[in-house]
Amino acid sequence: MEDALIAIPQSTYPPADTKNTTVKQTIADALARKGYDTLTQVQQAVTQPELEGRDMLVSAQTGSGKTIGFGLAIAPQLLGEDETFGASGAPLALVVAPTRELAMQVKRELSWLYSDAGAFLASCVGGMDMRDERRALARGAHIVVATPGRLRDHIMRGSIDLTAIRAVVLDEADEMLDLGFREDLEFILDETPAERQTLLFSATVPRAIASLATRYQRDAERVSTVSEKTQHADIEYRAMMVAPRDGDNAIINALRYYEAPNAIVFCNTRAMVSRLTTRLSNRGFSVVALSGELTQSERSNALQSMRDGRARVCVATDVAARGIDLPNLDLVIHAELPNSHETLLHRSGRTGRAGRKGVSALVVEPSSRKKAERILKFAKLTADWGVAPSSDEVNERDQTRMLASDDWQVEVTESEQDAVRHLVEKFTPEQIAAAYLRQYKLRHSAPEELAPVTADRPKPRAAFGPSVWFSLSEGRNQNASPRHLLPMICKAGDLTKDDIGAIRIADDVSYVEIREASVSGFLAAVGPGMKIEGSKDVVRLDGAPDVPAFERPRSNRPPKGKPRPRKGDTTPVDWNDAPTPRNRKPKPEDRKPRKAAERGFKQTRSKEHGSTPHRDSSLSEPDVKFTATSAKKKTHKAPANKSNDGSVKPGGKPTKGPPPPKGKPSSKKNRARVSAAKAGKGGEAVPKRRKT
Repeated sequence: MEDALIAIPQSTYPPADTKNTTVKQTIADALARKGYDTLTQVQQAVTQPELEGRDMLVSAQTGSGKTIGFGLAIAPQLLGEDETFGASGAPLALVVAPTRELAMQVKRELSWLYSDAGAFLASCVGGMDMRDERRALARGAHIVVATPGRLRDHIMRGSIDLTAIRAVVLDEADEMLDLGFREDLEFILDETPAERQTLLFSATVPRAIASLATRYQRDAERVSTVSEKTQHADIEYRAMMVAPRDGDNAIINALRYYEAPNAIVFCNTRAMVSRLTTRLSNRGFSVVALSGELTQSERSNALQSMRDGRARVCVATDVAARGIDLPNLDLVIHAELPNSHETLLHRSGRTGRAGRKGVSALVVEPSSRKKAERILKFAKLTADWGVAPSSDEVNERDQTRMLASDDWQVEVTESEQDAVRHLVEKFTPEQIAAAYLRQYKLRHSAPEELAPVTADRPKPRAAFGPSVWFSLSEGRNQNASPRHLLPMICKAGDLTKDDIGAIRIADDVSYVEIREASVSGFLAAVGPGMKIEGSKDVVRLDGAPDVPAFERPRSNRPPKGKPRPRKGDTTPVDWNDAPTPRNRKPKPEDRKPRKAAERGFKQTRSKEHGSTPHRDSSLSEPDVKFTATSAKKKTHKAPANKSNDGSVKPGGKPTKGPPPPKGKPSSKKNRARVSAAKAGKGGEAVPKRRKT
């Protein structure tokens, strides 16, 4: 994979213009109308002449103009030698985006980009009427923008024809894999022609993206416009330390301090979104919420409120906010720390787009500081650590903004002169200024008082200094551990933990480093016997010991599903190979056949439940068999060749197993048997059942 992917560093690009790239004239005219005098780094990178028609894996930060970039990259493949499209029919290009909002945004951008070329675009996204989408596809479209799930539904229903596809673009490919769309993407790519041009755009390139590119791209070019040292250079990262349970107040002060035209607050759960939205709404902020439980119309209304200025703050989860592009979004607040550095980059990428400056602020409690530092380190970001804006800082910023307002520079209009003259005549300048200040504060929420918190980094431990090493006659084989040795040495030698440096443990001995200034006190406390706890010898060493690194023994556990091998090399002994063979349990074929004369015997039960066999000369063998069979049919309990007490019945072989239970003596059947025996009808008589 690495051999097929060629990185194009950011510093190799000169100032971009459309003359040095493969841009069609109709598209260049559309760019000029939109004010695109120069192209961004990623846009110029994908339009190099040597990359025309090639598969590309593009990694560029969010907000760098990727949508226009892949629109320019696929144009030569779609238009060929022409400047405009022909009649619309089966789609020529397929653009797949992770969310509805991003798909609709891509459609809007490509619509004006290909407007002069006469392109027809259609969308297939979840939450929209599928019948309208089928009608649009039936009318014909040159480019289809879709989400993975809805596009797969159309393919399986046969409402879209992919045989004419020339280019496929996967926008935010890493996000689609995170959302679990890998199976849908593979299904979609397998349904498209193999000779297509495939472009993968992703802010990050994890292993899953590289695997997808290896499978579905041919001789792909790796285009990277992300600097290895500076991620999101237009974004200022701040880590705000707050006291526990003071996070909501810090968010309120941060919103008030920056007063961004649009701001987004990220949470990890829908419950947090609901709670924080309610809190901000109660404090007077114009706020909307975005979470997975909202319908498509509710999401569209919320985003439209942010675009037209009716709302200034959006509280959202990671999944719900993916792909949204809000104008003038200058502030991103992480109410809860993200779970990975990729999520941090995607969250922060909502601001600082297209050359605008932005602020990404992390709300960090003292218990979460290590996690925040780790995430920033993995993201290769440097944040300014400090406390959240205090109420005094917010009030000072409010005064600065108030004095810098354009209202002071606007001349009094003719319609306002009478009211102004009346106010000046009736009130003093101080009263007018106080009234204006009060009205200004009424339009803004009051800042919160924050509890003090230490924002300084924890100081690294100072160098241990001169020291002396001692050995202790207890090691790993005696279950020695630093957790056990440290309190024992401190107690025996009258030391503190600051007086002890390194502790190294070998198999049968341990080594302890003690500060040189504390050695005399340690020796005095241990005594001349140099023993700890009466049995552990302490020896002073001349220098640091040479202890080999400890290696854990490798486990001989095989992979799951295979039996674990036995310890040792002794082979198991089968019971037939034992010195004294066991007596094998006899089997039915080994038993001697009974004499034919015994088949005519009949067993009778006595009052003491004993049995005495006797010859019944009045019955022939067929009669005996019939009697036994009749008894079997009548009792429905004991088998035909055994009686209830386990003895052998005539006409059958003995069977294995214990005799059937006799039941209680007072049971109805046993009482009937006893009565029959007394009447002389025989112990084998079975009471007749009542007919119902």
